[in-house]
Amino acid sequence: MNIKHSELILNPNGSIYHLNLLPEDISTDIIFVGDQDRVDKVTAHFDSIDFTTQKREFKTTTGTYKGKRLSVISTGIGPDNIDIVLNELDALVNINLETRQIKEKHTALNIVRIGTSGSLQTDIPVDSFLLSSHALDINGMLHSYQVEEIAHPEMEQAFIKHTNWSSKKCEPLVIANGEKLAEKIASEITFKGITATAGGFYGPQGRVLRLPLQDANLNSKIDSFNFNSNRITNLEMETSAIYGLSKLLGHNAVSMNAIIANRANGTFSENPGKVVANLIKYTLDKLVE
Repeated sequence: MNIKHSELILNPNGSIYHLNLLPEDISTDIIFVGDQDRVDKVTAHFDSIDFTTQKREFKTTTGTYKGKRLSVISTGIGPDNIDIVLNELDALVNINLETRQIKEKHTALNIVRIGTSGSLQTDIPVDSFLLSSHALDINGMLHSYQVEEIAHPEMEQAFIKHTNWSSKKCEPLVIANGEKLAEKIASEITFKGITATAGGFYGPQGRVLRLPLQDANLNSKIDSFNFNSNRITNLEMETSAIYGLSKLLGHNAVSMNAIIANRANGTFSENPGKVVANLIKYTLDKLVE
């Protein structure tokens, strides 16, 4: 059965709607960054650049680094943007855009997020790297899909009980990373842990300007959660969506976090740009090993 034009939207040149990409424009090894300006900071290390395009906040550049073809894509901020990016990337490799039919042979993408994050634990300092072993979804986007097979019910229920989670909020969901890809990248990473993914920057992450919070103590509850030695180490806005959609669509994903703030002790990196630059080079070299 053909996928309807209203569901799979293409531009006049046949490219996928938001990303403005054709299948040949991307590699199967892809780096996600949030900031469109960070795409050039990654590709500055490339030996050659074959293709680049941008539509809205979604900038894509494909080229070669040490003989390996890689694509770098800016996703913008938040899980809603990840929903667009991952579904459209999957369509590029697993749907025939001309016939609008799902391909018989599945293609798996390798996706590495390089992003900034704030540590929730006093022993994870600014200027360090952290690999997300799991993601804790507290924003609800993934519940639009059938998530039972990727969930971790015991850990989720423990978190709900520990935080006295409001029944008016979406039910938390825990998703693991892509294990084989994580093993490839993690050899020199000191810190690993659960990354909580919020749907906003202020209230959803416990920040107060003029609006009071539904649960003023939620951050401290998150900080103190521990399930079989798994603790929540950091908080950001994309990882759970990347992990969840990648699992559901049959792709491999790992989130690499440059820790530029420590929410537990109130510190912020004196040179966050350097931390991100170091993480970019580390990740690129791991991908070509």
